[in-house]
Amino acid sequence: MSLPPGPSSPSPFQLMQWIGCPTDYLHTTAARYGDPFTMRVGVFPPLVMFSDPRAIQQLFTAEAGTFDAGASNVALRPTLGANSLLLLDGERHQQQRRLLTPPFHGERMRAYGELIRQVTEEVIVRWQPGKPFLVRNAMQRISLAVILQAVFGLHDGTRLVRLRQALGSMLDAMSSPLSMAMLLMLPEDFGPWSPRARLQAHLGAIDELLYAEIRERREHFDAGAGDILGLLLAARDEAGAAMGDAELRDELMTLLVAGHETTATAMAWALYWIHYLPQVRERLLAELDSLGSDPDPEAIARLPYLGAVCSETLRIYPVALIASPRVARHTVRILERDYEAGTRLAAGIYLAHHRPETYPEPERFRPERFLERTFSPYEFVPFGGGSRRCIGMAFALYEMKLVIATVLLERDLRLVQPRLLRPVRRGVTLAPPEGLYLVPTGERSASRLLSRTSTAGQ
Repeated sequence: MSLPPGPSSPSPFQLMQWIGCPTDYLHTTAARYGDPFTMRVGVFPPLVMFSDPRAIQQLFTAEAGTFDAGASNVALRPTLGANSLLLLDGERHQQQRRLLTPPFHGERMRAYGELIRQVTEEVIVRWQPGKPFLVRNAMQRISLAVILQAVFGLHDGTRLVRLRQALGSMLDAMSSPLSMAMLLMLPEDFGPWSPRARLQAHLGAIDELLYAEIRERREHFDAGAGDILGLLLAARDEAGAAMGDAELRDELMTLLVAGHETTATAMAWALYWIHYLPQVRERLLAELDSLGSDPDPEAIARLPYLGAVCSETLRIYPVALIASPRVARHTVRILERDYEAGTRLAAGIYLAHHRPETYPEPERFRPERFLERTFSPYEFVPFGGGSRRCIGMAFALYEMKLVIATVLLERDLRLVQPRLLRPVRRGVTLAPPEGLYLVPTGERSASRLLSRTSTAGQ
């Protein structure tokens, strides 16, 4: 059975385009071949890409057993482990999802509000007027500290410092397009200088710290611990069984990697757009100031224009280019075409977010579009959808809103170079280029910052 048309260039060449210039590759391919199209990259089987909301709805709402998705993420296994939620399918996937979901919703999630603001202020207070700082690095410090404290309850100590350093080193080593290409094209360990060997060295250091923390927490189990590791240690499946050390390690690694770099990237983009477009910044500040001198985190999270800014940030340059690919378990019909068992199908998040039919002037950053209408979960899909939707979606949006609000309320900032930026690939994310600097020009409310920092230290 034939697949939709797509580029006929050699798969290694398409891989280099996909890694080096992903948005150009998607725009060019979609313009030439239409929707859907088939991409062939590297050693991976062909992938059929959809951006039509009707097709995405069929992918996301298919009956259980129609697709596998974990098998498509096999390239992540060396890093995340075989027990990662991202690599599981069927009942085991649903079981692990049920165990991991509660900490990211309801009162459990809202309990992290003050933590997020405190961590943000600890970073902000180091910013010196007139001294530029790299936006992504600052947001990465915040998101990593938040996830380490939320997941492990680690607020200080040697293990926190070592884990922060080891995770940062691993992600930096995997972030460049060249590193990604070599890991995908040369998956084997060819000696101490090969990309796989360097990755394994970083993972070894992280594993040592993760297993030490798991072991220590088992030995001194605290049923009242509010962090995610404590909740997972206490969790039991339907048969009453607890998670094993390897399962815990793989899920913790998944949360650390997926919940850190992605959120930092989204927050960096948001701060860029807010300061690149003065009218966006002024409207957002007016909305924030309407809450008074010490706004409640829940009140911040409910602000409509702030929510629209976050949504538009995730629309125009979504962190993930595609949703987790589905592999058909039997012949499946999507719109007017049948696909055989084994075919890989994916919702193209970036392309879906740039359809002029859905988003007029798709290259323009305009938060108001999210106030003017509600987009369906098949038109706006920054966190994927269906049974594979990111479990940390609510947490990521909550963190994004609180960090942005805290930064804007406490500091006046400006872009060092106010120019239009295009995204670059950083690992699996669509990130701002390295030259994104902001410079503090002063404090909006020195008394508020000093008051809250003093309270946090008591």
